[in-house]
Amino acid sequence: MAAVAAVAVRGAQGGRRCCLWLRISRKVTPSWHSSSFFSSSSVPTTKLFIDGKFVESKTNEWIDIHNPATNEVVGHVPKATQSEMEAAVASCKKSFQNWSETSILSRQQVFLRYQQLIKDNLKEISKLITLEQGKTLADAEGDVFRGLQVVEHACSVTSLMLGETLPSITKDMDTYTYRLPLGVCAGIAPFNFPAMIPLWMFPMAMVCGNTFLMKPSERVPGALMFLAKLLQDAGAPDGTLNIIHGQHEAVNFICEHPDIKAISFVGSNQAGEYIYERGSKHGKRVQANMGAKNHGVVMPDANKENTLNQLVGAAFGAAGQRCMALSTAILVGEAKQWLPELVERAKKLRVNAGDQPGADLGPLISPQAKERVCQLIDSGAKEGANVLLDGRNIRVKGFENGNFVGPTILAKVKPNMTCYKEEIFGPVLVVLEANTLDEAIEIINENPYGNGTAIFTTNGATARKYSHLVDVGQIGVNVPIPVPLPMFSFTGSRGSFRGDTNFYGKQGVQFYTQLKTITSQWKEEDATDAKPAVVMPTMGN
Repeated sequence: MAAVAAVAVRGAQGGRRCCLWLRISRKVTPSWHSSSFFSSSSVPTTKLFIDGKFVESKTNEWIDIHNPATNEVVGHVPKATQSEMEAAVASCKKSFQNWSETSILSRQQVFLRYQQLIKDNLKEISKLITLEQGKTLADAEGDVFRGLQVVEHACSVTSLMLGETLPSITKDMDTYTYRLPLGVCAGIAPFNFPAMIPLWMFPMAMVCGNTFLMKPSERVPGALMFLAKLLQDAGAPDGTLNIIHGQHEAVNFICEHPDIKAISFVGSNQAGEYIYERGSKHGKRVQANMGAKNHGVVMPDANKENTLNQLVGAAFGAAGQRCMALSTAILVGEAKQWLPELVERAKKLRVNAGDQPGADLGPLISPQAKERVCQLIDSGAKEGANVLLDGRNIRVKGFENGNFVGPTILAKVKPNMTCYKEEIFGPVLVVLEANTLDEAIEIINENPYGNGTAIFTTNGATARKYSHLVDVGQIGVNVPIPVPLPMFSFTGSRGSFRGDTNFYGKQGVQFYTQLKTITSQWKEEDATDAKPAVVMPTMGN
């Protein structure tokens, strides 16, 4: 109890006093009917978070939140009004001066407390993710955990924010730089990672001294609202994080508002290109992680058992709704003979609602997403691909109205087929064949995307050649989903990224800060002689 009470006291010193419950327990028990960030109605409404308060929106326009496993409405989210969005930015702007001038050690302490609160409430946040997004509880916990790692990395800010110095560039002259926050920054997050992606954004921005306006996906707001509550209780001052909800109007507002200096975005290509162009046009920094077509190259000398397991997990985990899903396999040479075994392993995956024991993959986010995935499978069959495993007509007992598609494998796929050219974003693995490693590299480099790729081999020279010649930002060697840990940066490239500075790691700090360079001259002969005179002065001294 004493240790927990001490956390509450330190929170008070950080700029706001933590809630009373934190003195008793670090764990929040969310309830759709009693939590501060949802209304207490039979079908709860999500609140806005403005100036440190969870407030009911005055809008007349609401969006339904569905449980993807049942399609039941489990909540409503507002389309924030213009005045509400203006109030959120005004709160960010007002709090920026004090927050940016808060010592870096005090900001660090807020996020040290924050990471502990996330750990203590990880399972509760995961339940909200599974309810709104559909992914399995285990995968939802991974979602939160990978975001938590970025928060932990943000606690290294005292090293990450170091500037540079060059003394005596000429006689009596020194030059040094230091990093300053930009001001108000904003984030627009997708539906597929309700915790991880927001945690890529606002912790890095805020620990650098910025304030932040967050817009979560309107389909999955619950996890972010919970995370906002925890940040408040960690000691973040009112107004340093504000949350609005909405769709196109909210996106346009963020792209155009003159007080917003930088935008982080993760999502589809169409939205990312739009936000990058519109935000840049209005003078903002923009980083946009977008679509992908990630290839896994399987060499015939690869470890067969490990490779097949890795392919199945990376293609079908999270129902394929990952920008880093390994959605395309290229079987080189004799590895083509592994296809039947690949199909058998995929057949064993269990499809069910995400909160059901033993589920390997859950539903897609919406009926529209399911329809699109099925249409792309249809197109593959019509264009000549072999449907070796078909998940289009799967039925899940007790969840017949859910948006389920089972694991699907399309073989004999060619680069000109629609199922290859488009990002499917579902549990579908398309399989191409190549005779040589060079041929596989050529296929990948002709694809417009550059998010991630992997090669499976036991030959170091093969792995090195592939890593050097393939034009993709993130490469795994016997690692199917090579998402870097936060001390590095997420370095998707080409058609998968717009901007010139990537997410988190050192590049994340660079994105959220600007350099100030000072050149100073203090002449040696002007130095004050502090030595006391103890002798009688004479003429000329």
